[in-house]
Amino acid sequence: MATQSPFSFLEGLLQNTPFADLPPPPWVVDEVQRRIVLLLNHILLQEPQATRRLARQSGRVVQLQWRSFLMRLVATPAGLLDLASSDAQADLVLSVSQESPVALAQDMLRGERPAVRIVGDVQLAAEVNWLVDHVRWDVEEDLARVLGDVPAHTLGQAARSMASALRQFMGATSATGAEKASI
Repeated sequence: MATQSPFSFLEGLLQNTPFADLPPPPWVVDEVQRRIVLLLNHILLQEPQATRRLARQSGRVVQLQWRSFLMRLVATPAGLLDLASSDAQADLVLSVSQESPVALAQDMLRGERPAVRIVGDVQLAAEVNWLVDHVRWDVEEDLARVLGDVPAHTLGQAARSMASALRQFMGATSATGAEKASI
């Protein structure tokens, strides 16, 4: 008996909601983008080499795209990021090819990078790639500042265990799908 993944049901449910094509209000988009910039800057500040490399790209604009989501970031002289103006010309455009949010999440849970179409400045693209490869957010360290070392370590260990279980499940689900396809 073939079983269907719960993720395909969830994806169908998300696509068939009456609000699926309704864009969020502009103030919500602006606020979410500002929060993303704050988080990215917090992560960048933990890695001095990243801020030095980004400072060399001061004034350069990177545009991130996924479906209808569009965000333009500009490198500051301090080696951090800020929202670029809506009319700023992008030096580099990074477009995520995967349209399905569920498939995108599955790929990320498996530790795979999404397929990205890159258009623009090659040197800036190399710097962004270096940042993606070398800068990591130490969530456990940030939690330790608020909760203390032991609770932060316990939460971190639980999160790593859940992520590992999800990766195993995703691997089993994709292997089952591959077996079905070969039959």
